[in-house]
Amino acid sequence: MEYIKAFIVGGAICVIGQILIDKTKLMSGRILVLFVVLGAVLHGIGLYEPLVNFAGAGATVPLPGFGYSLAKGAMEEVDKMGLKGAFTGGIKSTAAGITAAIVFAYLAALIFNPKAKD
Repeated sequence: MEYIKAFIVGGAICVIGQILIDKTKLMSGRILVLFVVLGAVLHGIGLYEPLVNFAGAGATVPLPGFGYSLAKGAMEEVDKMGLKGAFTGGIKSTAAGITAAIVFAYLAALIFNPKAKD
């Protein structure tokens, strides 16, 4: 049942993104940033945590989940370290994901030959 919940919630997030791409003039990069910020804001007001508890990876893997992780890490570090934690907590909580993205992007650049569109 956990897989079904994760699939439905993750799929719904992707559907919302696809609708925004198809029906608005927003560029993909702006939609991605919107999702990250939305995840952080929803966590800040207490609405994203119940979704994570319900859907697990279906809510933490997509882009709003990255914003959620940034906000959650920052809030936890603020409780421990004060204002300094606001600057270090988000990076600490997302360091593994950021590192993986950089490493895999570098490997993809080595393997494939990117070309500009004509």
